[in-house]
Amino acid sequence: MAIEIQQADLLAALTATTRIVERKNTIPILSNVLISPDSAMVTFQATDLDLEARRPTPATGGLGMGAFTLSGPLLLDIIKKFPKDAMIAISEPDKKSGDVQIVSGRSKFKLQSLPPADFPQFPKGAFTHEFKIDAKALKKLFDSCAFCVSNEATRYYLNGIYLHVIEVGGDMKLRAVATNGHQLARADILAPEGAAGMPGIIVPSKTVGEVQKMSEAGGEVSIKLSKQKIMFESGWLVINSKLIDGTFPDYQRVIPTGNNKTIDLDCREFSKVVDRVATISDRGQRAKLTFSESELLIEIKDPNSGTAVETMAIVGGPEISIGFNSQYLLEIAARLSAGDIRFVLADAGSPTIIQNPADPDVLFVLMPMRI
Repeated sequence: MAIEIQQADLLAALTATTRIVERKNTIPILSNVLISPDSAMVTFQATDLDLEARRPTPATGGLGMGAFTLSGPLLLDIIKKFPKDAMIAISEPDKKSGDVQIVSGRSKFKLQSLPPADFPQFPKGAFTHEFKIDAKALKKLFDSCAFCVSNEATRYYLNGIYLHVIEVGGDMKLRAVATNGHQLARADILAPEGAAGMPGIIVPSKTVGEVQKMSEAGGEVSIKLSKQKIMFESGWLVINSKLIDGTFPDYQRVIPTGNNKTIDLDCREFSKVVDRVATISDRGQRAKLTFSESELLIEIKDPNSGTAVETMAIVGGPEISIGFNSQYLLEIAARLSAGDIRFVLADAGSPTIIQNPADPDVLFVLMPMRI
């Protein structure tokens, strides 16, 4: 007995699920995908114990076949080799050897399966809040903040995006915040119906990455959450994730309110200038920005390679010099690629606000470097 699936459908299902699988795993079953035939569909499921992805795909045959598991990365590598219109036949495991045959045209592979009973199931439990959100809006939230997520194990509560509902100017906003201690990103959208009263949660960075990919297809994303877990569903793809069990710091205290020096620059030109000057140094070298009434001078010195300087014209800038990590500047500018980039400064030693003046819903805070 075997199931038959078109290569394009099988590839889409495997790609969406096996992304979360670690190729080198100390627990063999976690390298496998659970394959569950059911009528005219086959569901593929993968997990790393903290994150789970499920996606069904159309299939024929296989009625009465039980679930089985195969190496997700290996199966994906095999399926990629076939043309999009190829039909792939996957047999049920041999009762003695456990082998599963993958057949298409003249090609035949034999893979070892593992018992489906060993495949870990994601924790069950009720969700307290449920709402739907436009995929583009969700992607904007996560795209604006994901680059600021910390990877420090000691401050695990910064290893994700803090998602919560807050009132801003009389409107309820769904807000995403991330920080690594050197830079902070904050993004708002109008809170969807059903989000009010949701607990503040920290979505792990790996989950954020999967949801960003999910949102690329557009449409609508259904979100269910509680204090312990969250589920994203769009089209056929379902992502379940545990949440980070920790307390996100009071980010409001980090955002300065007394900065009184404002400078607007063309974002694309600024990004190109910083990128050119940063060529002289290793990643993350300090860039010294010297603002005057009509000019911005950007300078990077590297003791091992030399010095790079470039200027760009500005209008009505205050006179101030300040240093920033050049990589952080480029990361922020990349998310403000259209229109102007606005610097709101106090002095050379205080946090600086950076944003697009035309988009107040997205804000960045960057800590300066000593000059």
